[in-house]
Amino acid sequence: MTAPTNRSAWEMDRSHALHPWTNFGPFEDQGALVITRGEGCHLWDDRGNRYFDAVGGLWCTNIGLGRAEMAEAIADQARRLAFSNTFVDMTNDPSARLAAKLADLAPGDLNRVHFTTGGSTAVDTAARMVQYYQSCMGRPEKGHLVARDHSYHGSTYLSQSIGKRPGDRVEQFRYKEDGIHHLSVPNPYRAPDGMDEAAFCDHLVAEFEALIAHVGADRIGGFFAEPIQASGGVIVPPQGYLRRMWEVCQRHDILFVADEVVTAFGRLGHWFASWDEFGVQPDIICTAKGLTSGYIPMGAMIFSDRIWQAMAADGARWFTSGFTYAGHPVACAAALKNIEIMEREDLLGNATRVGALFETRMKALEALPLIGQVRGKKLMVCVESVADKATRALLQDEADVGKRISDACEAMGLMVRPIGHLNVMSPPLVITADDVDFIGDTLETAIRRVADDLAREGLV
Repeated sequence: MTAPTNRSAWEMDRSHALHPWTNFGPFEDQGALVITRGEGCHLWDDRGNRYFDAVGGLWCTNIGLGRAEMAEAIADQARRLAFSNTFVDMTNDPSARLAAKLADLAPGDLNRVHFTTGGSTAVDTAARMVQYYQSCMGRPEKGHLVARDHSYHGSTYLSQSIGKRPGDRVEQFRYKEDGIHHLSVPNPYRAPDGMDEAAFCDHLVAEFEALIAHVGADRIGGFFAEPIQASGGVIVPPQGYLRRMWEVCQRHDILFVADEVVTAFGRLGHWFASWDEFGVQPDIICTAKGLTSGYIPMGAMIFSDRIWQAMAADGARWFTSGFTYAGHPVACAAALKNIEIMEREDLLGNATRVGALFETRMKALEALPLIGQVRGKKLMVCVESVADKATRALLQDEADVGKRISDACEAMGLMVRPIGHLNVMSPPLVITADDVDFIGDTLETAIRRVADDLAREGLV
């Protein structure tokens, strides 16, 4: 076969690729932006345009792009041992060392690790482990799962069924509904009228207790929660909410599964946010993204000694779930080098220090037209646009406000992620104070321009 060297990457992609979350009309009309190079927090496209990537890839390029020592670690491991499976009774040195390192970093007795190919497969496996564990405990009917509205837990059949983010549930797909329940999104900005944050928290906890009473504590096995709901709009829950939901789980023998695919590895200034940020000791943590800073696809499910001991009690059982590339030696070598860099350069500290500046600068955008709320913690922030600041009413869909703002930013060399009426940001942990100023100034200019355009078109 002859390679199509006379065709551009843009043309080949447009003619042959199905992207995740493809929107067919715009894609067939405009194709995709072709990225050719990355260094630190910046990306370059095939026309030589440079962008500051405030999206951080997809919440993942924590140590920044283009690091030679990461490339060398990956290449060195590929030369030494490019692949070795980890099924049943085989392992490899990087896999064993990374499992031990994650056990050391994880809170409490989370000393056991099951490697996956990404965040979706980590959550998928956690759902299966909930049912497996409860069955081993003599409670085979305790397999129902609980999650929240506006949550995102992945894109496998099971993980997307557990999540429930607006826009993900399309009529052409079917989702698992039996045995999966969803509670209200813990978004204080959208709390019922007249309900302050403390009362809203009480309401949410009572809702969980009511669901347990309705379904039966003897049937609910696991509760899935992102500490901060990332793709659902960077939803920071009410003060004390996660701790109280965990306490409910403790009372009813419900496993608390923390989906830290986004919040782990420095996004909030901690290795893991559940305990350090919210005072919650999960039974299971799912992680990916920042585990390798996006250099190699990889995920992990970290779980407690208590779960291991229950599953392994009689010595005869098999845990029949796993992936060809679980514990991949090259991916594990990349993760180990990634963690080494984060420790050596104190990137958790930088995320805390610069994250405080980022929060403050982004919060100032609330004074602008269109902006109803800016929310988030450290290096994950969402800007929510509204038609009316007082009522918090949303703009009509045809305004496409999030995409308009991201397009205006892109024209000025800044990438922010549009999700409907939202724009979310999760910049690399190597971000500087000067970078914060650039993001803030550029985003402010973009919002003002979009507000003027929408006013001229009669859409606000």
